[in-house]
Amino acid sequence: MTDKYTVLAMKDTGPSPEAQIGRDLVRRGLVVAPLLVAASWLAWGSAGAWSSAYGVALVLTNFIVAAGLIALAARVSYAMMLGAMLFGYLVRLALVALAIYLVRNAAWVDLVALGITVVVTHTGLLFWEMRYISASLAFPGLRPQPHSTNNAEASV
Repeated sequence: MTDKYTVLAMKDTGPSPEAQIGRDLVRRGLVVAPLLVAASWLAWGSAGAWSSAYGVALVLTNFIVAAGLIALAARVSYAMMLGAMLFGYLVRLALVALAIYLVRNAAWVDLVALGITVVVTHTGLLFWEMRYISASLAFPGLRPQPHSTNNAEASV
């Protein structure tokens, strides 16, 4: 019988689905970033555009740091991964708040545009990414892309 402490001491040595998902989130974020910046520019002018660009950068950095923390901690132990997920979230939340706090009075910042961008980008990218996540242990991380095969090639 497996001891509960032994299970927590186990580590993950396989490929990192967290890093794969983080990279995919950033790739999708870079696709929508120009649209968000343009919409903010139309709504709030140049301050809105700069704020939106800053907000997108904060969100994408947050996703990459989260994926990196989990991937690195999983290589140490599952207990370390759990701690990195919990306390990493709190630290990253504080860092995002600090990053916004430090620029709140800058001339190029529109706090409404920045706040909306951060919230919409976080939730929007996570909901968009749900369509591409595999909920299978056979394919952890992203769902494999179907390969289109020609019937003539398949019969050879």
